[in-house]
Amino acid sequence: MSPTLPIPLQFDVPHGWRVAPPDEVGAPGAAFVAVHPPADSGFTANITVDGEYRPDTATLPEIADESVGRMGESATSLTVTDRREAGSADAPGFTQTLAFSVVVGGQGHDLVQSQVYLSMLDVDDPQKRVVIRLVFTSTASQHPDLLDDFRDLVRTVRPGDGATP
Repeated sequence: MSPTLPIPLQFDVPHGWRVAPPDEVGAPGAAFVAVHPPADSGFTANITVDGEYRPDTATLPEIADESVGRMGESATSLTVTDRREAGSADAPGFTQTLAFSVVVGGQGHDLVQSQVYLSMLDVDDPQKRVVIRLVFTSTASQHPDLLDDFRDLVRTVRPGDGATP
């Protein structure tokens, strides 16, 4: 996915989260990153946002499967623990939760990732579809405490005016 969003978006960053430059926190493919210090066992919880034009006919579950495939290339174990349709016919969405293990800097981490996919059509040209992906990653122990923050951010996603969130 692209390091810039194909359409301007706005959303509210929850209290306690700090906006971070994607390149500086190891997320060069993200258009937006927020982190939640302090780190837990050497891993800092984060929210990333990216997106791309998807003129193909891939469904949101198929696009989510693509993410699982990419993650499976770097994770030492990976389990999809939840998947479900969200949103409405006019504003479709899809969510999935992954539990996985990775080794970063020689240290193993058991992580949980909640992913939300939002499909947005251009009002002037419905053939132009954008898929936005919002991702919350944390340690398994942090996930229950920070998940509501992520949900709060997702609830505030709206078309923007080109300004950063």
